[in-house]
Amino acid sequence: MMNNSISNVGVFVSKHPERRVQNLARYLSEENLKIAFYKLKKGKAVGVDGVTLNEYASNLDDNIHNLYKRLVNMTYKPKPSKRVYIPKPGSNKKRPLGIPSLEDKIVQYVMAIILNQIFEPMFIDESYGFRPKRNCHQAVTHLRNMIVTRKVNYIVDADIKGFFDNINHDWMIKFLEYRIDDKRFIEIIKRFLASGIIENEMYYELDKGTPQGGIISPILANVYLHFVQDLWVEKIVKPKSRGEVYYVRYADDSQICFQYKDDAQRYYASLISRLSRFGLEVAKDKTRIIAFGRFTKSDMKAKGIKGKPSTFSFLGFTFYLSQTKSTGKFTVKLKTDSKKLNAKMRKASEWLKQVRHNDVKDTIASINRSLRGHYQYYGVSDNIRCMNRFRKHIIRMLFKVLRSRGNRHRLTWDTYFNKILKYNPIINPKIYIKLYSDTAY
Repeated sequence: MMNNSISNVGVFVSKHPERRVQNLARYLSEENLKIAFYKLKKGKAVGVDGVTLNEYASNLDDNIHNLYKRLVNMTYKPKPSKRVYIPKPGSNKKRPLGIPSLEDKIVQYVMAIILNQIFEPMFIDESYGFRPKRNCHQAVTHLRNMIVTRKVNYIVDADIKGFFDNINHDWMIKFLEYRIDDKRFIEIIKRFLASGIIENEMYYELDKGTPQGGIISPILANVYLHFVQDLWVEKIVKPKSRGEVYYVRYADDSQICFQYKDDAQRYYASLISRLSRFGLEVAKDKTRIIAFGRFTKSDMKAKGIKGKPSTFSFLGFTFYLSQTKSTGKFTVKLKTDSKKLNAKMRKASEWLKQVRHNDVKDTIASINRSLRGHYQYYGVSDNIRCMNRFRKHIIRMLFKVLRSRGNRHRLTWDTYFNKILKYNPIINPKIYIKLYSDTAY
């Protein structure tokens, strides 16, 4: 935990929710900056300065003191983020990441803690992303339980187009100043927002957006969507709706449930204009209203509509209508999103081809580490089939690449199982998350 009583900021906010917080820049002390340095994860990519943790640590006291002086004198100027691209799960597209320089990571770390102290008490319970003691599984569990236990008949499955790249800087500052009265602290955030990016050795100035990958970006995103979307849903949409409304958000991914179709239609139309006001845009090709609830199947039958009810995806899971095995009652089940599953299988196949000449024992150990992480995320109630599908794909691909080694005595399926997998088993799926309990864990 940071020193110099950063936690007192949260205490003040709780006691005086109507007052703006002052004198925040004083928490950017040498002591807190040094603590932040030690909290940074090792082995992460370096920014445009090329400085590593070990290099900075070789003269840590002087480096931190120099950084502190620049912050006090307001001569500190964040460096541009280094833009890299990583594969987007379930798609052939890539998403951009902005890697800050080391000193910028240090400053952002302290500032993110301060911002969380200020705004965390304000956030609504339905917001789950990038918050303490909250996670994806709690979000999907909450959403599933709302659909099963409440009057839900329609879902607005909405997607914000390029959210992080389109955050309006002026609005961002206005939202921060709603609770912060410290010109120095706000100025440093302005400098982060305006620092730009370096891509292919070219500098690009940015007048909007906050780079994904920055330590401060998650809390800034939550603040922005709290004012743009969360409060709007709570204060305007719910009170003006004819029926019941339920809402869940994780970062920029949200789902909103309605009892009545006309409420869902009004929300969809209003959402477009609401986001536009704050520089954001609905991805129309990914946004839709679907019938989804306990009466969906019977309504389809009564109207003579053939086929299966619509499904939707949230945080890597596909939600679909079903019945309980024991009683036949209405329920909602989850399975791994097919696009993400197929993308993972393709990635696994490519990796196995690359390591086909490695020691088999080491390869299977790496496979098991990867599978364990996969199971821990996707191991929710009723999702055994999808996890088994992933495991079986890996088993088949491993056999295929081992046969391609060109051995004089080609590997057979029986030999593969009896001599390799018997002594180096590939771990089986496990259910970690019980959706039908009150908690995700």
